[in-house]
Amino acid sequence: MIGKKNVVFGFIYLVFTAALGPYMITTHFPDVGAAQLEKQTALSRLQELKTNQYEENLEPLSADKISRANTDGILAINKMNNASAPVDSIKAGPHAHGNLEALLNIAVGIALGFIAVGSLFKQIISWTFIAGALLHSGGLYLNSIFGIGLLVGPIGPILVLVGLLLAGIAAWMGWQSEPVKD
Repeated sequence: MIGKKNVVFGFIYLVFTAALGPYMITTHFPDVGAAQLEKQTALSRLQELKTNQYEENLEPLSADKISRANTDGILAINKMNNASAPVDSIKAGPHAHGNLEALLNIAVGIALGFIAVGSLFKQIISWTFIAGALLHSGGLYLNSIFGIGLLVGPIGPILVLVGLLLAGIAAWMGWQSEPVKD
């Protein structure tokens, strides 16, 4: 079965991309949590000052103290944004795209078992999906985990789209209600 490699690849690749969740929690969430606490402390102080009409201990605050409290709040928000950026980058890039592309490989692998077209056409579809996943989310994965930046450009996403188009054409040409022998 030509699609078997896509099913096997898809499940193994899903393990790697899904593992980015625990990776993010163990490596980045402590920094995010600390930044969140610092932000909340600074903004709570600002809220309290505003509620008390910028008085502290029944004394009006000077413009200098108000500006320092504002600066602390702004810097705390910036620190929170900076701490969250790596997590957001991993979630939006290799984690989400990798999971999707792993599931696409599983789905196309199963679908190829029900499509009666030429063996070469099915091989092209199969390898197009694997190459698309590796060049797209695989490159994002290597960059986010190991800092290895692959400059493959839009090749991966284009391969995934080409694979979808080819799989659609193949299904239109030869979809069967039972599994076919390759």
